[in-house]
Amino acid sequence: MKNQEQWSSKIGFILAAGGSAIGLGAIWKFPYIAGVSGGGAFFFIFILFTLVLGLPLLMAEFVIGRRTQKDAVQAYKALAPKSNWHWIGYLGMVTCFILLSFYSVIGGWILIYIWKAVTGQLNGLNQTGFQQLFGETIANPSISLTVQFIFIFLTIIVVAKGIQKGIEKASQIMMPVLFILFIALIIRSLSLDGAMEGVTFLFKPDFHKVTAETILFALGQSFFALSVGVSVMVTYSSYLSKAESLFRSALSIVGMNIFIIVLSGLAIFPAVFSFGLKPDAGPVLLFNVLPNVFNQMAFGMVFFVAFLVLFLFAALTSAFSMLEIIVSVISKGDVKKRTKWSWIIGIAIFIFGIPSALSYGVLSDVLIFGKTIFDLADYLVSNVLMPLGSLLIAIFVPLKIKKSALYEELSAGGGFSLGLFNIWFFLIRYLAPVAIIIVTFYVIKG
Repeated sequence: MKNQEQWSSKIGFILAAGGSAIGLGAIWKFPYIAGVSGGGAFFFIFILFTLVLGLPLLMAEFVIGRRTQKDAVQAYKALAPKSNWHWIGYLGMVTCFILLSFYSVIGGWILIYIWKAVTGQLNGLNQTGFQQLFGETIANPSISLTVQFIFIFLTIIVVAKGIQKGIEKASQIMMPVLFILFIALIIRSLSLDGAMEGVTFLFKPDFHKVTAETILFALGQSFFALSVGVSVMVTYSSYLSKAESLFRSALSIVGMNIFIIVLSGLAIFPAVFSFGLKPDAGPVLLFNVLPNVFNQMAFGMVFFVAFLVLFLFAALTSAFSMLEIIVSVISKGDVKKRTKWSWIIGIAIFIFGIPSALSYGVLSDVLIFGKTIFDLADYLVSNVLMPLGSLLIAIFVPLKIKKSALYEELSAGGGFSLGLFNIWFFLIRYLAPVAIIIVTFYVIKG
């Protein structure tokens, strides 16, 4: 049965899907991974993977969703009945469940830092002070769990309202504000003395620093940043009108994502280098290093609050999509059941995420394969589950959908020639599966 909801406009779909793609992948994860992976070299490899693998896979998910107009499990069942291919949809649900469980922890950190910045608790601290404050904050179980729950609560409220009144409406407000805040931050960052050193770090590749792990991280980041491999875009495109061009929509989302990542780098690295700090602080870069950077600027805390609000909006728009894929499958497109399942699933994700929230406090000594629970969940999603989901989708689409049907779906709405289709088909059928397998297994072996 066709989903009862649809996006009210193409721009609504692009902003919502772009918000899902941008999220913490661009603003939190990209800067710190680039910081520890050589900057420009990582950026170059990431762009290459995004265009050659991410874009074709994004379009593949669009085809599955829009052609069937069904949720992430039923879509695969419709295209490959009496088979086990629908487990790709379940894999996506599990991946999003795990992802949102630790993603909400970071969302909670953003909320508590907004409060600390607004109430003046960050004023006058030096680098050591910020490190101590961050360590004490995330080690406090009551604070960590409270703010994690608030972030999940906000996500549930929006998803429960549905596609048009919830996700689309929120994205139409948050995404333009996000761009405006980014521009203001970049202008301030680039005006600092020594800012060009940060720009050079971002755009000048040093391939001597590239390792097998760098390549795997770039591959995982290209999937993480576009939300591919988890069938989120299958779900979002199932609400899309047949009159829209999937190719143009995919290009818009990829372009928006790369643009945001460039903006993120320009907002962060010039400021970091300007004050003689290091960009390789890891996941805590935005909470340990950046507050110190902003604190040394004129009106720095005003800019830091703006950055945190931007950060929060990006996190929420991604969180909406993660919860939506699960809710859409469980509620089976029944709008009346959406609210109930949004709350049930949201609370379940919060409970599952409690160990991740406590990974830097009471559970800091609990290590699995040498990683905290939080880090293990992040590694599992970005470097195992997303590449696996992407591999299966790359195999599924050319195997189970006729070539003529693929061309019909991708050419609908215009903007996609037969020549472009042949290039896309080659990438999705041959290059994507081979590249994913080679990179993943090379790193595992190494």
